[in-house]
Amino acid sequence: MITTERLILRPFTENDAVDLFEYLHEPTVHCFFDMKISSMDEAKEEAVKRMETDCYFAIELKDTGKVIGEIFVHPDGEGMEEDCSEGGYSDDTYSPCWMLNKDYHGKGYAYEAANAVFDYLFNEKGARRLYAYTEDYNIASQKLCEKLGMRQEGLFMEFISFVNDENGYPIYENTYQYAILKKEWDKRGK
Repeated sequence: MITTERLILRPFTENDAVDLFEYLHEPTVHCFFDMKISSMDEAKEEAVKRMETDCYFAIELKDTGKVIGEIFVHPDGEGMEEDCSEGGYSDDTYSPCWMLNKDYHGKGYAYEAANAVFDYLFNEKGARRLYAYTEDYNIASQKLCEKLGMRQEGLFMEFISFVNDENGYPIYENTYQYAILKKEWDKRGK
């Protein structure tokens, strides 16, 4: 568990299904469309899946206990279990991904949560490098990466498709990659 001024970052519980449904029934960014859920039963299943891995942090408001989003931290490297539960984190490179309930955008919660998780990964888990992907139209996520001290490493043209057009053909999205090294993170705080 990680605590910040306004947040608690913790493992998911079955009781988080209602809040999980709130932000996953209509994802605001295409990359989360494959996580879209359409019923409370699906939300309960997703909450249980998140409980079974140490890759997910539920973002909970301290004052109300409401889960307003999540940060998924994927360890990068060969031999890593896809679900992260076998052997935990053993590599030094991670790819964090954040998603927030749209009702809580623009209030600094994503920065507060990501900043705490980055600090945890660098200082507790021995991360050497963190990287994140964001679509070229997701300006808020790009600004968050920059506020976290990440630098843009590249733009992948027509990198990936999460949605199809009206004829069923994939719509490929341009994707930025941002990254930060531990030594850059350490300098940032000084």
